Amino acid sequence: MTLAGSGAAATEMTTDSGPYASGMGSYDIERYLNIRSAYGASFGPDGERLSFLMDTTGTAQVWTLETPRGWPEQRTFYDERVTFASWSPERPELIFGMDEGGNERAQLFRLDAETGEIENLTAMPDAKHRWGGWSHDGDRFAFTSNRRDESVFDIYVQGRDETGDDAELVYEGDGWLSLAGWSPDDSRLLVSQAYSNFDQDLYILDLEADERELEHLTPHEGDVRYQSASWAPDGEGIYLVTDEGDADTLYLAYLDVESGDLETVIDGDGWNVDGIALDDETGRFVCSRNVEGYTELTVGEFDADDPTEYEAFPEPDLPGGISGGVSFDPDAERFALSTTGDTVNTNVFVVDIETGNAERWTDAPTAGIPRETFDESDLVHVDSFGVDGQRPSARGTPEESHTGLEVPGFLTLPDDHEEGQTPVIVDIHGGPESQRRPSFSSVKQYFLDRGYAYFEPNVRGSSGYGADYAALDDVEKRMDSVADIEACVEWLQDHPAIDPDRIAAKGGSYGGFMVLAALTEYPDLWAAGVDVVGIANFVTFLENTGDWRRKLREAEYGSLAEDRDFLEEISPINNVEQIEAPLFVLHGENDPRVPVGEAEQIVEEVRDHGVPVRKLIFDDEGHGFSKLANRIEAYSEIADFLDEHV
Repeated sequence: MTLAGSGAAATEMTTDSGPYASGMGSYDIERYLNIRSAYGASFGPDGERLSFLMDTTGTAQVWTLETPRGWPEQRTFYDERVTFASWSPERPELIFGMDEGGNERAQLFRLDAETGEIENLTAMPDAKHRWGGWSHDGDRFAFTSNRRDESVFDIYVQGRDETGDDAELVYEGDGWLSLAGWSPDDSRLLVSQAYSNFDQDLYILDLEADERELEHLTPHEGDVRYQSASWAPDGEGIYLVTDEGDADTLYLAYLDVESGDLETVIDGDGWNVDGIALDDETGRFVCSRNVEGYTELTVGEFDADDPTEYEAFPEPDLPGGISGGVSFDPDAERFALSTTGDTVNTNVFVVDIETGNAERWTDAPTAGIPRETFDESDLVHVDSFGVDGQRPSARGTPEESHTGLEVPGFLTLPDDHEEGQTPVIVDIHGGPESQRRPSFSSVKQYFLDRGYAYFEPNVRGSSGYGADYAALDDVEKRMDSVADIEACVEWLQDHPAIDPDRIAAKGGSYGGFMVLAALTEYPDLWAAGVDVVGIANFVTFLENTGDWRRKLREAEYGSLAEDRDFLEEISPINNVEQIEAPLFVLHGENDPRVPVGEAEQIVEEVRDHGVPVRKLIFDDEGHGFSKLANRIEAYSEIADFLDEHV
């Protein structure tokens, strides 16, 4: 059966169900997916105008605003989503990024805010371009790109009025290079090289040197994170977050460029300091700490004489509990940021630094759905087996009790749930070095409205709980994280609200692998599974993923050269005969991270074993679904599938 759905999608199904959900809730999925988000704020050079991204048209576009909650002006009009926008520090113009069809080969564009004229500054559609920031005089900008060699990123500097081939290749890289900004005098660039998500180095590139070489700032042994780096106002030091030394979590530090000395500025007290936004003229900053998934902000101004000391300002009172994406106004008297929460859709607020007073500037609507109908999650902890214990054996035969490790997660129950009768969706995040946090999700609120509970675990391997916790699923420990899912399901089965026979697994990207692995390892636990852009076969995934990503992914999963047999062993495609629950697989044809072949092969194998399976492929999407029409079709189909089987 083939459905002619919204957007350019090819749909294949093995059941005869209709294309839309049964309408059990108060509002349909289209209504929920029309709840808007405003984020990615940037102050204009005069401080009078704010740009931000908002998805009113169905994909994120650039909008500008001159007064709090005034009438915004849409500035870009594309079918593809805009990924960022950054104002020039000196002129009424901004640069934004956009790819095509989800292929992640972003190009950089300049928007003249006075005339509305847009110019493609890179115009090399086969290459990725990663933004590196404006120079302080606004005459140049920097970026990294894999133009020369798809597997590595080089550093480029380009004049604001130059295009394409005019960019100057200032350094040839040999890995994953990104830029952390220009020095205060615009003579140097701060460079980061990533070897994995938990191991990076920082370098300085002197643009005025006769022979340009990277000056290594962070020589180290083993895995050390050096992230969120920013120049100090005098250009003699770097502020960054790191776990250098014996720290398990990230702390804010000051690195003296000349001596290499590293001093702690703000300790995370057992939690990660996620990052710092710094105005390198005034030394004013905003620093965020991630406590059990919630954001705590420190706002201050560094002492000009002692860079490790600062004056603290009041913490702003913001709704939702999760904030980020800071942009200072030209005088650093205010900063803009976005904030969200379980029951708070994302909006941009502007904060007065000295008073902490926060004012909402954007008015992203909730599609007429009352905010008071949104449900809030509870933070819970589930006992799983210990770090040094024996993992429960596969396919549901535990060899020891679940003791020794707590798995955090967020459980949300619908308001009108019936005891023992509530179906639940276990939604597993991707990454795996990621973290599910209590941010707003229109999809989650839709399923809650339909009577489903929602459980979002942060199994071992998740970020946010220290480097040791994040490393507990590396390579040969991969299936330990899947066993955590079993522990979570057993916990849910004992929950008084949950129907133990109506538990579904859902996940995207690496979370899609987790769905498939959970269905093969513990088939008796599941009523259904939904795999969105997931990994079915680690070998073919690593062989076919983007060349620029392979080394980073092998650092997490294991290498094709040394770990092929193990990767074959744990790949769900090679254990597919264990799947009993109906499966729905969704993917984007242009996915450069997890190629669409992963979906094709798992669907074919599951079908051959006689298990009900659906497949939905969008030919104008990549790693996830960014276009509103496609999202409506995808989640209508998911709702229909879950209604049928759960």
